[in-house]
Amino acid sequence: MAKKTKPIPVNTMTDNLDVGIAIEKISFEHLPPLTTVNTSDEDRLAHRHNTHTFHLLLKGTVTIDIDFQHYRMEPHTVIYIHPDQVHRTTAHDQITVVSLAMTNENLNPEYLNLLEDLVPVKPLALAIETFALLNQAVSLCLNLVNWKANGPRSAGPRSAKLDHSLLKDACNAMVGLILSTYLEQTKSPNKLTRFDLVTKAFRKHLERNYTTAKRPADYAQKLNLSTAYLNECVRNTTGHSVSHHIQQRIILEAKRLLYHSDQSVKEIAAELGYDDYPYLSRLFTKATGMTALAFRTKNRG
Repeated sequence: MAKKTKPIPVNTMTDNLDVGIAIEKISFEHLPPLTTVNTSDEDRLAHRHNTHTFHLLLKGTVTIDIDFQHYRMEPHTVIYIHPDQVHRTTAHDQITVVSLAMTNENLNPEYLNLLEDLVPVKPLALAIETFALLNQAVSLCLNLVNWKANGPRSAGPRSAKLDHSLLKDACNAMVGLILSTYLEQTKSPNKLTRFDLVTKAFRKHLERNYTTAKRPADYAQKLNLSTAYLNECVRNTTGHSVSHHIQQRIILEAKRLLYHSDQSVKEIAAELGYDDYPYLSRLFTKATGMTALAFRTKNRG
């Protein structure tokens, strides 16, 4: 019988809150060292979510790993984590945090589009005025959750659909405030050059097609551009070629699977669209300076 391999865990939303939206304010004491974690402690194990998640740290400190990047969060900081990103909390001390999770269907379509363009992002320290405004939005969302669960029913049952719409609108306002703060750190959309717009479109296609489209010409064709012009745009904007970005996206997913699953290199290669798994092994070694198995051993050990 073939050995059953484990994929990267995907933590689903809690089902005790509104469908497609979950928001809660939680306090934690000191987190024990990572070496003491057991397999039932889901928050300590590397995982993905099936939602877009936003975390506003009100008190204490948190260290978190997101796709092999190590971050430390201080009070009055916020972080956005995309559903594709693999992450785990490695330490925290005396924290109070507000966490919001929303599915694609509940996010404002414009916000969803902008979020896709943001990834990856770092924790963002908030100005006093921005934090105060965001905290008001948080309070409204939490109050609506409480009102929905415990509000008076003397006037008859309220519409569940209306309750959901109210919560969705309030949570989208919170997301909008977080988004606007992140976007202040980046180039304004109305100042994007032609090169920027082409690169943005390329990245969207890359995220959706990296397991099937491996050549720059594949993406040039999707964008109705010449390969040379696509490469010029991407290199001008990012400093790297189209081929580099394709390879880096594949290597990132390979790293995720090597570290967070127990799939074999051959199984990982097949998942990433390679019939010839030695080719992926050579590509991984060239990009990282070590073999796939050496990467797994080093980072797990």
